[in-house]
Amino acid sequence: MQGPPQFGSAFLLAQLGAHATQRFAERVADLGLTPPQTGLLRAIARRPGESQQVLAAELGTPPTRLVALVDGLEQQGLIERRRNPQDRRLYAVFLSDKGQETMAELTKAATAHENELMSALSTEERAVLRDLLARVAAGHDLRPGVHPGYRT
Repeated sequence: MQGPPQFGSAFLLAQLGAHATQRFAERVADLGLTPPQTGLLRAIARRPGESQQVLAAELGTPPTRLVALVDGLEQQGLIERRRNPQDRRLYAVFLSDKGQETMAELTKAATAHENELMSALSTEERAVLRDLLARVAAGHDLRPGVHPGYRT
C-alpha cells in the first residue's frame, strides 16, 4: 500500500498561493476593495505624499494601471490627490481620513488572513517558513512586498 502522493514544493507553493489569493480577495471584498487596491493603499500609507509616478515604479506597475487604481480609490473617498507645489505637473497622493480608517480595518483583515492561513504551524514554524520563503523570493529578485499581479 502506498502513502499519500508526494508533490513538489513548487506545486505546493502554487496551490497555497492560489488559495491565499482567493481568501484574501474575499476578505478585502468585505471592505469594498480589491487586492491591487489594498496594495496601493499600503504603499500610500508607507509613503504619504509620493507622486503617482514613484508609486507606479515602487509597485512595478504601468503608470496607466496605477492611475486607474488611484481613480477608483479617490472615488471611494479613501485617498486624496494634491498638486505638488514644487512641480504642478505631478500629483502627491495621501490617505484621507476614511482611508486611514480603512487601513486600520485592512490591517486587522490581513492579520486574520495570516493567522488563518498559518493555523497549522506554531509561532516558531511560521517564523522559519517566512524566512525560508523570503530567501527563495530574494533568490528570484522578487521585490519585497510587491505582488506580481501589479505588472499587468
